[in-house]
Amino acid sequence: NSILTMSHFSRIKTKIRHKPELEEALLLLQYDVKEDQELKVTGPHGINHEVVEADLAIGKDVGFRMNPVSGEYELVADLETWNQPISVERFLDKVNQQYARMTIHNQVKKMGFQVEEEWEMDDNSIELTVTRWV
Repeated sequence: NSILTMSHFSRIKTKIRHKPELEEALLLLQYDVKEDQELKVTGPHGINHEVVEADLAIGKDVGFRMNPVSGEYELVADLETWNQPISVERFLDKVNQQYARMTIHNQVKKMGFQVEEEWEMDDNSIELTVTRWV
């Protein structure tokens, strides 16, 4: 007797709220980002087990979708077929770091500042020097 397990999408909460900065973060991490895609979990014999609409997708079975209740994006992925070169946790760490970076960059610009220098520190924190002419 063999047990047949069905793949399905897992939804992982994030604190990400802004689509433009999320998209910029994914692009900085060199993902091919597509908007408004259907993600599919395909089982044996090519049968679709589950279909989910993603606001941003980085493949056929990995993407982000807005949770209308929380107002935050969720990572939607089939964890059984996760084929990224890093773990889900490390992937989210990298996305969150770049998302925070893009959010700060955009806020700095809105306030009339310009990023002069940027360093990534050994502890993975990012340090910025910004200037503004008065």
